[in-house]
Amino acid sequence: MKKVAIVTGITGQDGSFLSDLLLEKGFDVYGLKRRSSSHSLGCSAHLENDIEVVEGDLLDLPSLENLCKKVRPHMFFNLAAQSHVRTSFDQPANTLQINALGVLHCLEAIKQSGIFTKFYQASTSEMFGGVLHSGDNILNEDSLFHPRSPYGCAKLYAHWITVNYRESYNMFNCCGILFNHESPRRGPNFVTRKISLAIAKIKLGLQEKLFLGNLDAKRDWGHAQDYVKGMYQMLNHNDPDDYVLSTGEAHSVREFCKLAFDHAGLGSYEDYVQINPAFYRPAEVHVLLGDSSKANKTFGWEHTMSFEDLVKDMVDSDMKLVSKGKEE
Repeated sequence: MKKVAIVTGITGQDGSFLSDLLLEKGFDVYGLKRRSSSHSLGCSAHLENDIEVVEGDLLDLPSLENLCKKVRPHMFFNLAAQSHVRTSFDQPANTLQINALGVLHCLEAIKQSGIFTKFYQASTSEMFGGVLHSGDNILNEDSLFHPRSPYGCAKLYAHWITVNYRESYNMFNCCGILFNHESPRRGPNFVTRKISLAIAKIKLGLQEKLFLGNLDAKRDWGHAQDYVKGMYQMLNHNDPDDYVLSTGEAHSVREFCKLAFDHAGLGSYEDYVQINPAFYRPAEVHVLLGDSSKANKTFGWEHTMSFEDLVKDMVDSDMKLVSKGKEE
């Protein structure tokens, strides 16, 4: 019997790469897309003829339960979220509804359907938040959580309710505590893609300045294609558990800018970047740096793309897109 997977957040970066991988593995993929006036599949547009798109909403429990009963998924990957940290300060209630209550509905739908389904919850390094204030320590599965945004707080609830259902109902639930992962498919409202897209426009004379917030914030940046492989490996391991996925290196936004502008041949980023206080967070997370040795030892996961190659990949991709009159 052919295996079936449900992927929420199908229109986003991770949903796109994960669907690519699942199709390669021979899965029938059902992508849950939020009901809207737009028919766009976003990053997964190239998969339109290969996946089954299902319109739905994480806040509609009966529809999720009906979907589980209908397609009987072997795996359920919940990647849907209000995923922009800065936006969560402006939309805390909406963030809580989608990122916390939505996850509870996914778990309830699986439990009430009575079908054995392996569930993956997209947890995040933002749950650690203010724990780490220097580059001297790295964060792993045993580190304390201290979220510094409504996004991180909602994700923390989602993380613990996923663990709770695993322990309470013997469900095969895994949480991937993923550190920042980027790619040319990243949304343009995220800082890395904002930088690479602006560079392409500046290079082609379509933009003059790039407005950013905290240039000294440091993140552990990897490539999303590596990270979705880790998601799949978690659900293919014998026992459910929670895992950090990271590169073990932290780089600042300033470093990203410098490397990106240099690669594009534009000279110093300081000639183009201006600080806009509106892009600062009310509660800042200064450094996020992860230790993924548990995932490496348990099922052999490791990142393959360096920070430098990631930056160059994003800049090169956006140069091609913008030159063709496209931006996403």
